[in-house]
Amino acid sequence: MTSFLSLPTISPHRPAFSGVSFRPPRLFKSCVKCSYAGAGFTSDSRSDPIDIVADVKSERVVVLGGNGFVGSAICKAAITKGIEVVSVSRSGRPNFQGSWLDQVTWVTGDVFYLNWDEVLLGATAVVSTIGGFGNEEQMKRINGEANVVAVNAAKDFGVPKFVLITVHDYNLPPFILSSGYFTGKRNAEAELLSKYPTSGVVLRPGFIYGKRKVNGLEIPLDLVGEPFDKIYNAAESFIKPLRSLPASDLLLAPPVNVDDLALAAINAIKDDDFFGIFTIEQIKEAAAKMRV
Repeated sequence: MTSFLSLPTISPHRPAFSGVSFRPPRLFKSCVKCSYAGAGFTSDSRSDPIDIVADVKSERVVVLGGNGFVGSAICKAAITKGIEVVSVSRSGRPNFQGSWLDQVTWVTGDVFYLNWDEVLLGATAVVSTIGGFGNEEQMKRINGEANVVAVNAAKDFGVPKFVLITVHDYNLPPFILSSGYFTGKRNAEAELLSKYPTSGVVLRPGFIYGKRKVNGLEIPLDLVGEPFDKIYNAAESFIKPLRSLPASDLLLAPPVNVDDLALAAINAIKDDDFFGIFTIEQIKEAAAKMRV
């Protein structure tokens, strides 16, 4: 499955930066007017209002893998919620069209060689969608080491929240879960939860559906995912007990709409009480909460 992947195999060579200039975090100025009367003022005395200007920092999220299927949905959702967005990926700005794209700062770079001091400037949260397939070592590096590097960079810089998109385990047997793919992702989860015990978020979706754009072509994953999602919802009471069977979730785990996953990530960014590991069902609940 590739629906939750956002970055291709990471090259060991240092990539060139795109020369993107970073905007400082936006500040909203709030003007508060107040008046007061000191001792000795008569009823005819007048005190002029005092303008107090306070700078309040807006939310600014850094999305790793922001031009991918999941990453771009998160970027778009963040923009619609008024959050400033910086996307970091090896190929920079995506090649599809959308008015919201111009509101994102697109950075071309590899997480192993980033100048984190620039990328994380003003960040209030980091969301990582990094993942991929390959041989055992490649999968450990992409799914695990790359995310561990990002988690530690964010923690060292003082970013208060980190959201990691990983994967449901599908009730698979241990010999499969010990593969580089799952091992890498679980190592990244462990690192995140150790560094961000009360503000780290792990979202574990299964099959993610929606309209995925690849090299200018649109792959309608929703043609498969959406009907099954409706079937699952209609027959949940019958299907749910069967999910305890080994590997049953390969067929029976409910799919997740990519927009729901994006909204769950936005909920994680905004809600300080939202932390820990979240299952497929909890991801959908978080998305519903954002829609209210």
